[in-house]
Amino acid sequence: MPRCSWFSLLLLLLIPLSGFNNESGLYTVKLRPDDIDADKVFLLVDKSDYRLYLYEDVKLRKIYKVVFGSRDMADKVIQGDRQTPEGTFHIQAKRYDGRWSRFMLLDYPNEASWAKFHQRQQQGLVGPNADIGGGIGIHGVEYGSGIRDAYVDSRINWTLGCVSMKNADVNELYELLKVGTPVVIRR
Repeated sequence: MPRCSWFSLLLLLLIPLSGFNNESGLYTVKLRPDDIDADKVFLLVDKSDYRLYLYEDVKLRKIYKVVFGSRDMADKVIQGDRQTPEGTFHIQAKRYDGRWSRFMLLDYPNEASWAKFHQRQQQGLVGPNADIGGGIGIHGVEYGSGIRDAYVDSRINWTLGCVSMKNADVNELYELLKVGTPVVIRR
């Protein structure tokens, strides 16, 4: 291959990486409610890289480490499968929580979740008496059960299907978000 082509190929491979030069700063930046317009915020949860990305409009403002339910990262099918659902949700309610520090309830199951569930029933993948589940949210770790922030750093999935973060992170996020904030969960 000519030298020019190798250089072009190398340049094409490096360009996507150049946008992440300051990524480490996005883990440590401290955000306060005054720093952000809550009406323009949405969350992207990427199960494949154990990250929650906070966007304000189109600008990535912060990255948080997160963990989930089961390690295989499949989409939630039924109650009790320990899977984290995939799709677009909204924060339905927020509360202080004695077990997990803060809890932000998602509107799972929503209309799209129900459509997937009924389709799986029609395909025979889910029994006719199966329960879709609910009570899925974003919360901290469960210190009372011995689950610490190290679980998040080590990518140890432990929830029943929720998204778990370090307690300091969920406390910060709780103050930034409002009820109605969109949350996209993907694999």
